[in-house]
Amino acid sequence: MLLASLTASAQTIQDGNYRTVGYIKSDGTVQNSSYTTIGHIKSDGTVQDGSYRTVGHIKSDGTIQNSNYSTIGRVKDDGTVQDGSYRTVGHIKNDGTIQDGNYRTIGHTKDVKAAWAAAYFFFKLFD
Repeated sequence: MLLASLTASAQTIQDGNYRTVGYIKSDGTVQNSSYTTIGHIKSDGTVQDGSYRTVGHIKSDGTIQNSNYSTIGRVKDDGTVQDGSYRTVGHIKNDGTIQDGNYRTIGHTKDVKAAWAAAYFFFKLFD
């Protein structure tokens, strides 16, 4: 019963083969596939690791920054993911499909904010 309530309050992150690799809970807690907390996304956009150290920032305009506020990427309104030099590194489709820069599927999400998914898949803020 506890496991069912944990998954009900979290959105699943899957790899390209639909294997669950993590969860992002509605409160911004990021967990790995074993439900171990590996990070947090705060309501102000601050990204923290599992020890609550700030590792980045997600701005409301889709800009993703490291802990020093240097831009490492961005997610455009159309789901295009760019690195800090404006090179396209991936795509997040409306159906939750995550693709690399060559349109190969590398993951799947559902109801996860695009910038949160980009922080997870492309900018590895939770490694």
